[in-house]
Amino acid sequence: MTATHIATRRHTVVDSPYGPLTLVATDGVLSGLFMTEQRHRPPEETFGDRDPRPFAETIRQLDAYFAGELREFDLPLHLDGTPFQRSVWEQLRQIPYGETRSYGELAELLGKPGASRAVGLANGKNPVGIIVPCHRVIGASGSLTGYGGGLDRKQRLLAFENGTGDDIPSTAQKA
Repeated sequence: MTATHIATRRHTVVDSPYGPLTLVATDGVLSGLFMTEQRHRPPEETFGDRDPRPFAETIRQLDAYFAGELREFDLPLHLDGTPFQRSVWEQLRQIPYGETRSYGELAELLGKPGASRAVGLANGKNPVGIIVPCHRVIGASGSLTGYGGGLDRKQRLLAFENGTGDDIPSTAQKA
């Protein structure tokens, strides 16, 4: 008889130019990044004890991103989801900084050209916003469609990455 492993969850809250971010780790690996009032945000009681120790590298990379010094995150992730959701989230990680893709384009890349709605649903359930850049997905017409963190945040994140808006965080320096 083998012992069943019970995952240890920890969390912390960090400030960002887009409001407080709740970071969650499962067995020491980042498994969640949630904004306030985010759609599909799990209940607080599932986040585990408050403990900043598992998040030093995540915080360092987020700070560098918000300072305009980091364009691609390099963090181990623990992503719970269906195989289809995980395949969508992996595709999201392939969208370059400052670029966007449509739901239909992602469905094509996954070899499921008729699955743009399913891609949108999986995108909305992304548990690690910003780091898995679901904000880089737009409608086929170029419109900013749903975003779990709110359309205002999505617009601000895209403007920040493009350097086209007034939403360059105060800590960022333009090159």
